[in-house]
Amino acid sequence: MFIRSNSFSRVSLLVVISAALLGHAARADDFPSHPIRLIVPYSAGGSADATARVIARQIGKANGQTIVVENRGGSAAIVGTEVVKNADPDGYTLLLGQSGPISINPAVYKDLPYDPIKDFAPVSLTSTYPYIMVVNRSLGVKTLQEFVALAKSKPGALNYGSTGVGASNHLLTELFNLKAGIKMTHIPYRGTALAVADLVAGQVQVVFSDPISALALINSGTLVALAVTSKDRSPVAPSVPTIAESGYPGFDAVGWHGILAPAKTPPAIVAKLNSEIVQALKDPETRSLLESQAIQVVGSSPQEFASYIKQDLALWKDVAEQAKIEVK
Repeated sequence: MFIRSNSFSRVSLLVVISAALLGHAARADDFPSHPIRLIVPYSAGGSADATARVIARQIGKANGQTIVVENRGGSAAIVGTEVVKNADPDGYTLLLGQSGPISINPAVYKDLPYDPIKDFAPVSLTSTYPYIMVVNRSLGVKTLQEFVALAKSKPGALNYGSTGVGASNHLLTELFNLKAGIKMTHIPYRGTALAVADLVAGQVQVVFSDPISALALINSGTLVALAVTSKDRSPVAPSVPTIAESGYPGFDAVGWHGILAPAKTPPAIVAKLNSEIVQALKDPETRSLLESQAIQVVGSSPQEFASYIKQDLALWKDVAEQAKIEVK
C-alpha cells in the first residue's frame, strides 16, 4: 500500500508540474493577446519617456498589440517602479527601468519599497547615454586637466549643480570628485533645466548634464564641454574627449534604459519579449530616432542585463558609501 501510494503521489506531482509547464507554454504561445502597459516612472518628456515611446511603437508593429506608455512619476521614480513590482507577472505590465530607480536608489535610500534584484525580471538593456561635463565659459578653463587644477587650488569653492540629492548626476559628480581627488560644493535643483540655467548664470560652475539639455548651449559657445562620462566618445559630440582619455583610465559611468517585468514572469514570456525588443532595436528607424536624442542603442539578453544591473548597483553603492550620500 505504501509503495502504491508513493507511486501515485509521484505521478500526481508529475501531472501538476506538466500542467504548470504546459500552462506557461500556452500563455507564451498566446502572448500577447491584449495591450501591454509600459510604465515610465517619470513624467512625460525627457529621455526615458522618449525611449519608451519609440520602443513601444516598434514592438507594437512587431507583435500586433498596442503598447500603452503610462507615465507614473513621483518620489524619485519610486512610485512607478513599485507599480510594476506589484503587477501580475504575466508580461502585460512592464517597466522602463533606468539607472536612477534601479541602480542608484538602492544605494541612497535605506527603506526602499522594492528590491531591484528580487522584485524584477530583466528583459533587455535597451540603451545607454553618457553625461557631458559642462562649465560656464567665464570660468576660463578649456580642458578637464585645467578644471581639476583649478578645483584643487580652491577646495570646496567651486559649486556643482545636480538634479537633486541622490540623483544620477549627483552621484556621478561625486564619483568624479573621488577619482580626481577634488572637493566641490553640491547645489541640488529640481531638474536639469534649472541646474543648467544657473550654470549659464554663473551660480554654479559645473554640471554633468544629459547631452540633449546641453548641446545647443555648447554649440553656441555659452558653455564649454570638458568631457563625456562614457568609455567611448559620444556620436553627438565626437570632438569632446572622454574622462578616461583625459587622465582617468577606466572611467565609465553612464545612464541607461532597459525593460523589466515583475519577478516570476514566465521565462518563455520574458524570452518572447526579449526577442521582440532586440529585433525592434535593430530597426534603422528605431536607431535613428533614439540616436537623435543622444541615446546609444544596445539590446541584450536577459542574463546580460541582469549582470549589468548587479555591476551598476555595486558601483553606486560604493560611491554613496564613500561620499556619505543618503536620502532620508
